[in-house]
Amino acid sequence: MTVWPSLVPRGQPAPRAQMLRAQTRTELTLLLRNGEQVLLTLVIPLGLLVILSTVPIINVTGRRVDFFVPGVLALAVMSAAFTGQAIGTGFERQYGVLKRLGATPLPRSVLLLAKTSAVLLVEVLQVTLICLVGLLLGWHPHGNVLGVIAFVALGTAAFSGLGLLLGGTLRGLTTLAAANLLWFVLLSVGGIVYPLSELGGAEGVLRRLPTAALSDGLRQLLQHGSFAGWDLLALALWAVAGLATASRLFRWE
Repeated sequence: MTVWPSLVPRGQPAPRAQMLRAQTRTELTLLLRNGEQVLLTLVIPLGLLVILSTVPIINVTGRRVDFFVPGVLALAVMSAAFTGQAIGTGFERQYGVLKRLGATPLPRSVLLLAKTSAVLLVEVLQVTLICLVGLLLGWHPHGNVLGVIAFVALGTAAFSGLGLLLGGTLRGLTTLAAANLLWFVLLSVGGIVYPLSELGGAEGVLRRLPTAALSDGLRQLLQHGSFAGWDLLALALWAVAGLATASRLFRWE
């Protein structure tokens, strides 16, 4: 006698781990299909690295490529986790995508974690390409891989929380304008490509930004081989505050 499987749907949602895997796969696919985000997260950082390392536009101490590779790594993290994440989430809300997700058993925390996990996977490709181009340009890294992973992971969490907060509370077009404006501002005065020591009295305030903590931490590690614990702590505080606030204020529509 043939035993047919039951066609009665389950009365409870899937386990959270299974939901997280499925949603992360979906978010990663959407990220890689978006040409504008690929341009923002991959092409622009690589182009800036080549230009800044070979053309003396900005005066820096030491070898140019050794100074700019850590900064461009920080820029790549900010581009993927903050700017791209905020814009994508903002338009998903505007087009009703998140409203439909809100009608499913998918918890808000799992959605935010899936988006952050997808960004981390994209950053593996970013970091690999930037390091390869840096080595071709004559980069001589110091420090250790675990330290770089810690800074990139906490930097991603910090910027992802801020990006989800922006995209989860503002309208799509407002998020687009705000995220791009903040990207240019932080690129200019966030310690990514321009030494904060050249900014005079504003240095003390700007060093509290997550961009400064990430770029300075990576620079100290990769350029000088020293571990900047305070920068790592600052990123951890930004990550906790950003993700907690985003989880609390995030709106599906």
